[in-house]
Amino acid sequence: MVKTTIIARISDGLPLAASMDDEQLAEYKGQAKTIFKRLSPNSEPRCSIESGKYVFHYIIEGSVCYLCICDQSYPRKLAFSYLEELVKEFNMSYGNEVDKPGLRPYAFVKFDTFMQKTKRIYQDTRTQSNLSKLNEDLQDVTRIMTKNMEDLLWRGDSLDRMSTISGELKDSAKMFKDKARHLNLQALYRKYGPPAIIALVILFVLLVRYYWF
Repeated sequence: MVKTTIIARISDGLPLAASMDDEQLAEYKGQAKTIFKRLSPNSEPRCSIESGKYVFHYIIEGSVCYLCICDQSYPRKLAFSYLEELVKEFNMSYGNEVDKPGLRPYAFVKFDTFMQKTKRIYQDTRTQSNLSKLNEDLQDVTRIMTKNMEDLLWRGDSLDRMSTISGELKDSAKMFKDKARHLNLQALYRKYGPPAIIALVILFVLLVRYYWF
């Protein structure tokens, strides 16, 4: 289930809104603040970060990060569908205000009403609407990078580096695909090239004999 939700500004990590819920998650909320501090416009736009029995899922949209903490067993597709709904509503309600100078922490605390209402909809994964979401291809969550909180906290890996690694993996995959295509073409040339040349020579000889003899 979705345990808690925090919305923050990327430029300075300023919390804009948060759900009023489980105080037992104080340690994990502290880790969420660490994530916000390490975000930048170049960070991976969608990411899942594992930490103990929980997972942090976030979406970066514009200058805002939408993050929720969920149980490990909670379906990732539902977590990101939940965040997508928050993105749409928050943008519509406060999109023009988030970059105003002098904005106070939790300036949009009233947004908690919408978060609580939406969270209740997503709590039970067995409801018909949530089962339908799981069966729909709302987004390809298999391509969303998964990171470990321990790496982020103790090994100094930044979320920007995650984005770089993701880009390098995509480039490597493309290069491998191009090489595979080149090798396949070479194999086709070796297999069908000689017979094709012989066929062309025979055809040429037949044409010459037909027109000249």
